[in-house]
Amino acid sequence: MGFKQGAVLASCSFFLGVLFICFFVDYRILHQPLTDDIIEDGFQFYATFFNAPPAIKALLHGFIGVGILGLVAKLHVWNDSAVLFDGSSLAAYVFAVAVYLSVTIPSLRTIVTPAEANTRAERIEAMKILAAGNTIMMVILGAVLVLQGGQEYARRLELNELASAEKVEKEKQSAPMDTSPKDKKE
Repeated sequence: MGFKQGAVLASCSFFLGVLFICFFVDYRILHQPLTDDIIEDGFQFYATFFNAPPAIKALLHGFIGVGILGLVAKLHVWNDSAVLFDGSSLAAYVFAVAVYLSVTIPSLRTIVTPAEANTRAERIEAMKILAAGNTIMMVILGAVLVLQGGQEYARRLELNELASAEKVEKEKQSAPMDTSPKDKKE
């Protein structure tokens, strides 16, 4: 595994970790009847998440860039493996970033700093949408990890096949030539 693949795996794993932490709240919002306790827990959790220090936000956004740069660098090789696995991974990763930018950030703003026109029901709906968006991003980032694992598996399989073909070729070349007398005519 090289540095580029390490950058992709690290960024995906980091965000999956963050999203799994959010999933403790998201699961209750999505799959249990909503009670006031669940709603208040969600508001409190996402308020803490949204009001994190700027260094934490910079770290999160920096890891987004590391993932994209790693995938683009891997795609730069431009062989079949890169096009199939890294191209698909890049498309999925960009889709996850698009969900983050179009769903997560606006929903967090609606939940934490609602406009005067936003009602409690709209804040609850924004929290449900945010939980669904987080779940979608978890699935997408999991798919990126599966694609990267598939690429490594295919690479190792190809190396094993090449090594066995090379071994057979060496055995053919080192085998003595058969010059039996029955082939010669008198």
